[in-house]
Amino acid sequence: MIAGLQKTLKAQNATKFIFLVCGLGISSWAPMVPYAKERLGLNDANLGLLLLLLGGGAIAMMPISGILSHRYGSRVVILGAALLMALVLPLLMLTNTPVQMGIALFIFGAAVGAVDVAMNTQGVQVENLAEKPIMSSLHGLFSVGGLLGSLGLGFLMRLGLAPETAAITIAILLIIIVSLNYKFLLDNPTEKAAIQRFSAVDATQKKVSWFTGSILFLGLMCFAVFLSEGAMLDWSALFLKESRGITEEFSGIGYAAFSIAMAFMRLTGDKLVSKFDGKTVVVTGSLVAGLGILLAVATPWIGTTILGFVLLGLGAANIVPVFISEGGKLKGIPATVAIPVITTIGYAGQLAGPAILGFIAYSFSLPIAFGFTAILLFIVSISYGLRKSK
Repeated sequence: MIAGLQKTLKAQNATKFIFLVCGLGISSWAPMVPYAKERLGLNDANLGLLLLLLGGGAIAMMPISGILSHRYGSRVVILGAALLMALVLPLLMLTNTPVQMGIALFIFGAAVGAVDVAMNTQGVQVENLAEKPIMSSLHGLFSVGGLLGSLGLGFLMRLGLAPETAAITIAILLIIIVSLNYKFLLDNPTEKAAIQRFSAVDATQKKVSWFTGSILFLGLMCFAVFLSEGAMLDWSALFLKESRGITEEFSGIGYAAFSIAMAFMRLTGDKLVSKFDGKTVVVTGSLVAGLGILLAVATPWIGTTILGFVLLGLGAANIVPVFISEGGKLKGIPATVAIPVITTIGYAGQLAGPAILGFIAYSFSLPIAFGFTAILLFIVSISYGLRKSK
């Protein structure tokens, strides 16, 4: 009994580091973008197409990652995909042609997508075995990794390292972290036993349904939430510049406030889920997030706009972790089937969402486009509140 608890605790800590690695790896690309654009002589349109390949690689690999995790265990997929992500990361600073960059970005995105699915699959089984909520803190470590990665490359270059050397340094760090924690992750037999116990399914069965009502519902709810996050990433700076008159160099303050609020709430979210329940967190959180967006777009003051973005981060922070946790407990459906579908649909919202909002903004206005995301969050609140617990 004690040995089992110690094994679960070690797996929990190891999984936290994997979430940190994923956030650190993907966010390290962000400061590379200006260098890539200048080095390859890209215009905004060409750069946009290359960035689309990054998301396309992730979405293409997510279902495959689920299949591999179902067969070989998520631990093996995490190791292989994380090492691939680390090895490709420096290549993003070394490619000499747009074609080479496109290939590298697609592979990098595929590796990130595979890690994302596998680490969430591992996380829900560790959470089930621990018999307490941990998913919010896991995603909190991903957010922390995102903040560190977005600053880390620039910090290393300020120390005097060349951009390529800085990227290699981060890649080595990722490899070290993954290598040190791999052995503590749940192995395939333990994971299959957990799936069988908590999902009431034979984990060795080969024929499973990928698209059931419960999976699609959670996936669509994730789509709406990820769309709102994508709106902040791609449109908040432009909104502050054009609608609130903030200068370009400070236009990123809205996303920074949103990110810090989200990271803080995720790191404390497990206590909220334990004190209340997942449904309360989702219903209340999506309501707060939607109201935050409305506050940001309906008031003309910079202070209330930033406050609205903070409320969005606080409210939305723990919604997706609750959805992932529920996906790992659906009766008769292995987590290795449910989670890839949920995350793929959700990630599609983050990828396609900015384009949808761009069309709305072009046809009407950017504030109306943001208002559309608020409506989606209210739909999440109502739909999940009315849904019967599974």
